[in-house]
Amino acid sequence: MPPGLGDRSFCSWGLLLWLSIGSAGDAPPIPQTKCTDFQNANLLQGTNLKVQFLLFTPLDPSCGQLLQESSDIQKSGFNASLGTKLIIHGFRALGTKPSWIDKFIGALLHAANANVIAVDWVYGSTGIYFSAVQNVVKLGLEISRFLKKLLVLGVSKSSIHIIGVSLGAHVGGVVGYFYEGQLGRITGLDPAGPEYTRASLEERLDPGDALFVEAIHTDTDNAGIRIPVGHVDYFVNGGQDQPGCPTFIHAGYSYLICDHMRAVYLYISALENSCPLMAFPCANYKAFLAGKCLDCFNPFLLSCPRIGLMEQSGVKIQPLPKEVKVYLRTTSMAPYCVHHSLVEFYLQEPRKKDTCISITFLSSNVTSSVEITIPRQQLQGRGIIAHTNAQCQINQVKFKFHSSNLVWKKDRTTIAGKFCTAPLPVNDNKQTVCLPEPVNLQASVTVSHDLKLKCV
Repeated sequence: MPPGLGDRSFCSWGLLLWLSIGSAGDAPPIPQTKCTDFQNANLLQGTNLKVQFLLFTPLDPSCGQLLQESSDIQKSGFNASLGTKLIIHGFRALGTKPSWIDKFIGALLHAANANVIAVDWVYGSTGIYFSAVQNVVKLGLEISRFLKKLLVLGVSKSSIHIIGVSLGAHVGGVVGYFYEGQLGRITGLDPAGPEYTRASLEERLDPGDALFVEAIHTDTDNAGIRIPVGHVDYFVNGGQDQPGCPTFIHAGYSYLICDHMRAVYLYISALENSCPLMAFPCANYKAFLAGKCLDCFNPFLLSCPRIGLMEQSGVKIQPLPKEVKVYLRTTSMAPYCVHHSLVEFYLQEPRKKDTCISITFLSSNVTSSVEITIPRQQLQGRGIIAHTNAQCQINQVKFKFHSSNLVWKKDRTTIAGKFCTAPLPVNDNKQTVCLPEPVNLQASVTVSHDLKLKCV
């Protein structure tokens, strides 16, 4: 059990007492005449919370208005008729302002007509990770007390959207728990794993913490949690190693943080760009890559979830299923999005050994490849190829039948078969397009075919 999180009943009673006090006894309001930035702490200071709530509005997206008292909120640019989005950062080892926060705030304000409030708890998140974990419930109480002030102004619980990064995702879960799951939405950006993978539902983010809970997983083998924690859980590129991130420890800090922070930059990209970051439910990533999960019929009735601000991520069913793992691939750079396509090859005759074929899509100067295997004595092989351009922009497909003989022996084996492709989600057979003629392949020889596909 994570240290400092065990006595949840005590915390609940503490919350009731704190919220019952409301704003009674508040000091006279201090007029805000200047912008307020995030605090900086050092390793010796990172004990007390010293929380700041900073409001950002479209009129001045770079100016944070400090909201300390109820009167501050009333005098600020806060609009109670709009939705409210709270950004909660995670562990800050060096006690500095998150480098991504300004861009995140700007992207949110651009994408949504809403109040954006950044929760600065740099002091409480600095130093030793386990000390920051002990501050999670305390911060949850602080945020809950702050939200009480917003509710008094007429803000509805369902209009509140918490976006928590790493440890901040579990802070959001604590706040949602205190509000009995009635908050509108919680988005966890690679929720922290250490101290939380085996935690109880009350101690971490889970589907019961809001009307809709989603999580984007990008570092499940290190800093991120490996279990599903929402209604929809995106396991990007399988949830572990992200394209473009260092794979060797000599890269230093970037090696430690790149995969973990990819969830943040994916979300920012989804706010800034219209290209889809669509995902598909599947048992696991290997099955997804093998082309075994082609649509979102089960359990979403064909409404595939997308990363971003769409209501319920585009899932159009009620009641929502819980802890659904969905998978997608991305590129190594913003805007990260790709178009997923099913590729299939049907042999004319079965073989006594596995048949391995590389398939490459080409459009302009962009290429993307996948390797499929047709098991021995079987006729069909399939896989998922991810391409940055839409299918109708692909003009050529290349095939290479891999030799199974030793490299110093010339393999003259030939095969023939039928090639077909379809964009995901594959909801009906009308989307499938096949080459009109059989594809003839000789071992280790690349063969090209023109590919003409219609735009959907």
